[in-house]
Amino acid sequence: MQDLLSGAGPVLAFMACVALATYAQNLTGFAFSLILLGLVSVFHIASVSDAANAATVLSLINAWTYFRARPGPVPWQLMKPALNGSTVGVIVGLMLLTWLSGSAVDWLRALLGVSILGCAVLLVLQAKPLPAISGRKSFAVVGCLSGVLGGLFSSSGPPIVFHMYRQPLDRELVRRALLLMFAFNSLVRLVIVVPTGHFSWRAALLAACAMPVVYGATRLHHRLPNRLQPRTLKWLVGGLLAAAGSTLFAAAWAAIAHG
Repeated sequence: MQDLLSGAGPVLAFMACVALATYAQNLTGFAFSLILLGLVSVFHIASVSDAANAATVLSLINAWTYFRARPGPVPWQLMKPALNGSTVGVIVGLMLLTWLSGSAVDWLRALLGVSILGCAVLLVLQAKPLPAISGRKSFAVVGCLSGVLGGLFSSSGPPIVFHMYRQPLDRELVRRALLLMFAFNSLVRLVIVVPTGHFSWRAALLAACAMPVVYGATRLHHRLPNRLQPRTLKWLVGGLLAAAGSTLFAAAWAAIAHG
């Protein structure tokens, strides 16, 4: 009985982290994987690899639930260059993950912390929209950079979020474009990770247990939308990201310094 409870503790903690990350995702259109991996790493609930693999599945569930709850056009043509670039980026990111996981775990955690801090800064200090939509090459380059982070951590947020929020587009369209990007990266990542045997049973268990949490939190947010001001939400989520990222980076850097 004691062994069962000790094993259930991390899973329940992971589900709580997923609930918080899903809520933040529905508020901002991104940050799910960054917040989830940041919290999981800070509290040592699971390895970065297992958490990233579980987040990959959960990102697909989140996008599917959102598009089902809010029917509308999916911006395939707008995001096509970014999606093509991200495919290459995900492959590169997974190759880096394989190398770093075996030789420099602390450096991997530090890099994740920097990514989360970067996402917090981008969210709080959003630039003014550009006068015109960026070109296809710009989307492709940013998509590749996002794919690298997606392959590493299943967290392709910072580059594409900054890029999309600078476009002169409706915010709902931006949100749908980001969800499409994250879901596509997750699918590419899964297609590569699962056949190569890098998707552990632990990651599958975490993902399976958290699926109802993602679905329920997304549906609940759709039925009971938030009433907070956009500026308040931006600082709230940005502060959470900054706290998770700085704590993770500090812990990883301390381990590197003493290594």
